[in-house]
Amino acid sequence: MRRVVVHPGRIAVEAADVPAPGPGEALIRTLAVGVCGSDLHAAHGRHPFVPLPYRPGHEVVGIVESLGAPASGAGPAARDWTPGERVIVEPDLPCWTCKMCTSGRENLCENLRFFGCGYPQGGMADYFTLAANRLHPVHESLDDHTAALIEPLSTPVHAVRLAGDVTGRTAAVLGAGTIGLFTLAVLRAHGAGKVVVTDPNPGKRARARALGADAAIDARRPDVTGEVRGLLGGSADIVFDCVAIQSSLDQAIAMADKGGTVVVVGVPAAAVTVPLPVIQDHQIRIQGSATYLPADYVESAALLQAGTIRKADFVTATRPLEAVAEAFGLASSGQHVKVLVTVGER
Repeated sequence: MRRVVVHPGRIAVEAADVPAPGPGEALIRTLAVGVCGSDLHAAHGRHPFVPLPYRPGHEVVGIVESLGAPASGAGPAARDWTPGERVIVEPDLPCWTCKMCTSGRENLCENLRFFGCGYPQGGMADYFTLAANRLHPVHESLDDHTAALIEPLSTPVHAVRLAGDVTGRTAAVLGAGTIGLFTLAVLRAHGAGKVVVTDPNPGKRARARALGADAAIDARRPDVTGEVRGLLGGSADIVFDCVAIQSSLDQAIAMADKGGTVVVVGVPAAAVTVPLPVIQDHQIRIQGSATYLPADYVESAALLQAGTIRKADFVTATRPLEAVAEAFGLASSGQHVKVLVTVGER
């Protein structure tokens, strides 16, 4: 079979043996897989937890080909899958025995592994094996390319849920990449009040306005914080930092000052500093948001099924597996929202 491997400075399609499913696993034939921002960070050596080389692909929709023997042990029982069923992957791989897992927070597992990110296999391949309890069925109303959005949409769904009830509340979204635009869409679906988006890319700002932002302004403007506060009519109730660098976090804290919440959604490439006296004295809440939980997958799929969030607004390019390097290049260009790699057909 074919399998993508990202090496320092190059992205290759290599030959590999088709894996056999072990106990509790399923063999999946890939249909389509998204290029994630974390894939791009890792490919450029900027992901803090994914060393090179690695096998990418975790935003996956595929077909169950075969199943391994039943497995016993910790974790939820897998559904009785039937070969031929279409599935999506929930790529976080918990241990199911630590404090986080046993309290329903498996996304924070103390021994967490992540399929397609530093794991021996990834979804940018003709086939892969994975624990069958990490699969979700795909509703027949969703085509393959729409189904591939369920995983990336679940991250903003989780972040918005952690922020609390956003109905009527003002919000700023820093960064209008895929996750920032999905965050905007989820905020609109949850009935948020005024929402202002910032990004240095004019094309991305235009997309944000088209998707319902009340305003979208250049993140490089000298008084971007003051402009956002002015547009919102005061401090932001919630700021979603989808960039997670020093300058964006500085802006986020200033926009949320006083009494606001900053949700860190982007994956930081390095440590940043925070003005702790201001955070304490002005009662600013800093909330990290890590991936998702099954309930977020359910909501993400429901938003797509209802047409509240539409594939046409987000999938802007597709490339076949043999052109995966071009797909990564498009995804890095700043001109696209979500680039999909097509692998197989039903």
